[in-house]
Amino acid sequence: MISRSYIVRGRVQGVGFRWFVDHEARQLGLAGWVRNNIDGTVEVLAMGSEEQHAALLAKLQRGPRASRVDEVRQLPAELVAGLTTFRIEGAW
Repeated sequence: MISRSYIVRGRVQGVGFRWFVDHEARQLGLAGWVRNNIDGTVEVLAMGSEEQHAALLAKLQRGPRASRVDEVRQLPAELVAGLTTFRIEGAW
């Protein structure tokens, strides 16, 4: 299992992006969370296989219909012990 953080820039707040990510990550069987950041980005922490991450990245680059994704940055992240499901976290 690998862990990655994703920072998504564009029109990604106020368009259902967190709910979209939550749904897609659960469908893929990933553990982690998604949250809004104060700078207007959406941050995702996901833990899973390389194949699951590749599928999630494709979903993040597309986003929900009302969004506009300008950039998705991937960063390595630490595994979080005990995190076994995916959830939406509070903003900031």
